Amino acid sequence: MTRTPPHRATPQKPEETPVVLPHVVITVTEAGALHVTVDGTEFPPPSDGETWTRSTFGTLLDTITADRMITVRIEVRETDDTVFTDIIRARRRTPPPAEAEPREPASERGKHTTKPRGPALVEVTADGFVPGEDVAVAVIVSHTDATSTGTARALLDLDRLRPVVRDGTGEVVLLGRVSGTLHVRRLP
Repeated sequence: MTRTPPHRATPQKPEETPVVLPHVVITVTEAGALHVTVDGTEFPPPSDGETWTRSTFGTLLDTITADRMITVRIEVRETDDTVFTDIIRARRRTPPPAEAEPREPASERGKHTTKPRGPALVEVTADGFVPGEDVAVAVIVSHTDATSTGTARALLDLDRLRPVVRDGTGEVVLLGRVSGTLHVRRLP
């Protein structure tokens, strides 16, 4: 009869350690205030006498995520016992645009210098979002936040979207990550 040695826990190497996102639990009270914890620890408002409310939801998320530099798992518990869960992702850090090489002044006749053209922007607006909620913009090229009145606004560079508009449906979707509000708009 062969005996197997008892299982021994082996220490994990740092590259094997699982990633755990901070867990944010927001409980809405009957009075409309928000009770907030991060990994079980109370997360108070920035100053005494203040309370987190639905109207400060965007500010709350920005504070917890360090202006979207930290990804968190969020759970919102409503007074009617419904629970919304989402991952609020950190924004990708984009390197600053490389400065254009300085051009030598045109000294010969017939040489032209052209000014760089700005992006061709189009605004997509819709109502009905929860104030401050994260609103996905699809073809997902960016995210925006709803204002304190529940309106979302996205500015899109049409030059970057021309292939999508030409080859696809030419539509953009605004999706409220908390409310589930969905708006589809046709691009010009």
